[in-house]
Amino acid sequence: MASAAEQLASNLNFSAFAKADELKKRIWFTLGALLVYRLGTYIPIPGINPAAFAQAFQQAQSGIIGMFNMFAGGAVERMAIFALGIMPYISASIIMQLMTTVVPSLEQLKKDGEQGRKVINQYTRYGTVILAAFQAYGIAVSLEGASNVVMDPGWFFRASTVLTLLGGTMFLMWLGEQITSRGIGNGISLIIFAGIVAGLPTAIVSTLELGRQGALSTWIIIGIIVLAVLVIALIVFMERAQRRLLIQYPKRQQGNRMFEGNTSFLPLKLNTAGVIPPIFASSLLLVPATIAGFSADAATNEWVATITALLGHGQPLYMLAYAAMIIFFCFFYTAIVFNPTETADNLKRHGGFIPGYRPGERTAQYIDYVLTRITIVGAVYITLVCLLPEFLISATGVPFYFGGTSLLIVVSVTMDTVSQIQGHLLAHQYEGLVKKAKLRGKRR
Repeated sequence: MASAAEQLASNLNFSAFAKADELKKRIWFTLGALLVYRLGTYIPIPGINPAAFAQAFQQAQSGIIGMFNMFAGGAVERMAIFALGIMPYISASIIMQLMTTVVPSLEQLKKDGEQGRKVINQYTRYGTVILAAFQAYGIAVSLEGASNVVMDPGWFFRASTVLTLLGGTMFLMWLGEQITSRGIGNGISLIIFAGIVAGLPTAIVSTLELGRQGALSTWIIIGIIVLAVLVIALIVFMERAQRRLLIQYPKRQQGNRMFEGNTSFLPLKLNTAGVIPPIFASSLLLVPATIAGFSADAATNEWVATITALLGHGQPLYMLAYAAMIIFFCFFYTAIVFNPTETADNLKRHGGFIPGYRPGERTAQYIDYVLTRITIVGAVYITLVCLLPEFLISATGVPFYFGGTSLLIVVSVTMDTVSQIQGHLLAHQYEGLVKKAKLRGKRR
């Protein structure tokens, strides 16, 4: 059943949007920021031969490199200034969130509210600089190891490449924060979203070209389209799915009046972690490729070739590692964003209770039990959706964009952005009602 806010949002029309000046400014700012990001993915780093690099990339655009290129919006295949993308920031966020659970001082900062969050964000930025410099140096060394890609190899090229790629990542991190505060939606997610959407037309054209050449039958292409629609419908359904726990409040007396006890619901999302697990897992899977990049003779080094082969699309080790990381981060991130003990204490403080369970510790145990069960379902759902393209690639050779991680991110970010737009429209509508009420009060 739709909530009151959803029912009110469904009644919003274009005229309400046209009057929301603040919302329009935020949308234009977001579009402008994403346009700047897309322009940056076409500016190559200095000192490389674009034709030689394009040829080398065509021979190695499988496995982790293809995934890296997707998240970077195609900047890797052009070796642009945004080739590192936002992944170093995501990796630094993973490390900081893991450390907040094991380091007491960081755990205390997390409990200090807004001020502590600012300090943790600053530490995350420092970590981003270190990881981005590390990965940029690995890219510079691997570029020098490729034949005829670097026009003037040496320390000057390495230093300029590290500074350029590091500056690109820091700019994207800043741009994402600006979108979050001054635009619509989560800035980091929207940057990844824009990179994936930018590659969808190319993936569609290449699939149709395979059909024209006879490599794919018409029925396979139709099946892929139907499967993509079904996956989108599944993602929408699962992202909106909730487990509602009944909360009762006892009767209370104020003065001489007795108020009846009311009931409400505690909604627990089936997928509390959202798109974070596949993004985190993809980011960690980039680490072996970064380490391998430090080998100047990556093309002939035996262990580098073995790692690249094992982490290719459709390989059992890659799929097992990807699935294990997704499941781990589903539980890890859910434990970070939702605390059953804190929720139970808040219910007890306000007089609420779950029927059949004593307020306090027993309520926290029950909430944790329910949350664990639905998180298992959510983790299995995300894992299956993200591994879908691996089976498609191994069975039909279709482009990597259909289904899986890309569709999960695109659909989830779209739903989140639309809900935020509806929230701004509702706030604008409420403000209009308040202004009208004040005017009527003055007239009286």
